[in-house]
Amino acid sequence: MVYVILKNGDVEGSEAALDRAAVLLRMKREIIRLDNVWGVGGGQRPVKHLVKEMNLLLKEFLSSGQMSEAERCLRDLEVPHFHHELVYEAVVMVLEGSAEGHIMMVVKLLKALYDSGMITLDQMNRGFQRVYSELPDLSLDVPNAQNVMEKLVDLCYQEGAITQQLRDQCPLRCV
Repeated sequence: MVYVILKNGDVEGSEAALDRAAVLLRMKREIIRLDNVWGVGGGQRPVKHLVKEMNLLLKEFLSSGQMSEAERCLRDLEVPHFHHELVYEAVVMVLEGSAEGHIMMVVKLLKALYDSGMITLDQMNRGFQRVYSELPDLSLDVPNAQNVMEKLVDLCYQEGAITQQLRDQCPLRCV
């Protein structure tokens, strides 16, 4: 049930608002339009949309290097429970691109987000462990993925972005 409270008691206005809402809600793939109209919260957005936004955020960060902008964009997504996906996407982006500068930029980003509390220890673990489990498949597409992963994990550990336990869980790790 929807309740509309209008200051002036305009019944016709409330009916029009409800009709407009019903039309918007019936439209397929209009969540972005609803976001612009009513400000749909992050948890209401489809996962695919959130993943796409996180990838755009990461690409923009890698091109600009603006840490504060990356933090703001992540905060604006309003999905703190889904920040493990940013960790996953960032690590995969490094594995697929493996540009030397990008590795350090991602390490610095993960460290900053971890230090600020935007990414929790659990989220960091979940993101990395997901990549760990998919590393054999990723290695088919990116033959050097294992070496890049080991380097990334070591750098993240050295910077204090991940724990020793998470570092030690990295598959195929040369001891």
